[in-house]
Amino acid sequence: MDHQGGKVFGNLKAEQEKALDKTNQEYLDGGKYEDVENLEEKLQAYKKQFMEFDENNSGDIDIMELKRMMEKLGQAKTHLELKKMIAEVDTTNSGTIHYHEFLDMMLGKKSSVLKLILMFEEKKKEKDRPKGRPPKKTLTDLP
Repeated sequence: MDHQGGKVFGNLKAEQEKALDKTNQEYLDGGKYEDVENLEEKLQAYKKQFMEFDENNSGDIDIMELKRMMEKLGQAKTHLELKKMIAEVDTTNSGTIHYHEFLDMMLGKKSSVLKLILMFEEKKKEKDRPKGRPPKKTLTDLP
């Protein structure tokens, strides 16, 4: 991995995003998850999440990336717990989580520890709150 940054990093990110978009399109066209509401929206959110966790842009999440991800979420895990989390999701026995495995986990019915933590963290994030001062009210606005 070239830690050069700049154009090289931007190109690498763009290539990864293109590959993930292609996988998203396959999921949209495949029909396996057609019963999932807002599928396109969810796929975009999962792509963003996966790109954030895949720090070296390798196309998969390894144990160290998973460790840092869990620490960022305030859910530090032991090495053994991380291995179990990967094993729950890893269908190719590669020891890493590929994007299609990540999507199958997030969209599928089966509950894995990783899925539950990610969904909990998503719900915990505050929704957009109004910014600035609240609008002034008059006596006529009172119930």
